[in-house]
Amino acid sequence: MDAPAALNAATNPVASPAAAVVVMGVSGCGKTTIGQLLADHLNWQFIEGDVFHSDGNRAKMQAGIPLTDADRHTWLNVLGRELAAGKDAGVVLSCSALKRAYRQQLRDFVPDLRFIWLDVAREAAQTRVASRGNAHFFPTTLIDNQFQTLEPPDQEGGLLRVDGQDPPINIVQSAASWLALAA
Repeated sequence: MDAPAALNAATNPVASPAAAVVVMGVSGCGKTTIGQLLADHLNWQFIEGDVFHSDGNRAKMQAGIPLTDADRHTWLNVLGRELAAGKDAGVVLSCSALKRAYRQQLRDFVPDLRFIWLDVAREAAQTRVASRGNAHFFPTTLIDNQFQTLEPPDQEGGLLRVDGQDPPINIVQSAASWLALAA
């Protein structure tokens, strides 16, 4: 049985109360896949963070130019407002949230915000991004910058660290259980 079918058939033994959670990590870690599967599993809203990038940010990334903190500031404010608007019904956001300051900017909108960090090896991220072809605006040339920018959140509260190379069904079930326990 494939992961989505298995998740649809799975039952969540403990219902998770509505909340806001960010599925984070470097490009290619599986944020969109896991975020969408988790939102479906919990019957929560899913927000794809990349959709909210400005045309200028997309153009920079397509050209292989890393975003700066200033480039990300407005984008993170928009995402923070989206999280705050959806938290009462339950919301999952996919967002790299690579730096502590970025995560804090999101927490300014939702103080009890939780994060699921999909930790993945550089080689796996590189392979996954390369496999997208032209289907995504993010090029493989920016993978190294993602790892250089990443400030691991493992000392922060409200965080679940998972191996981004685990099967999606395992990640989603672990995340759903963790969210239920964290309530």
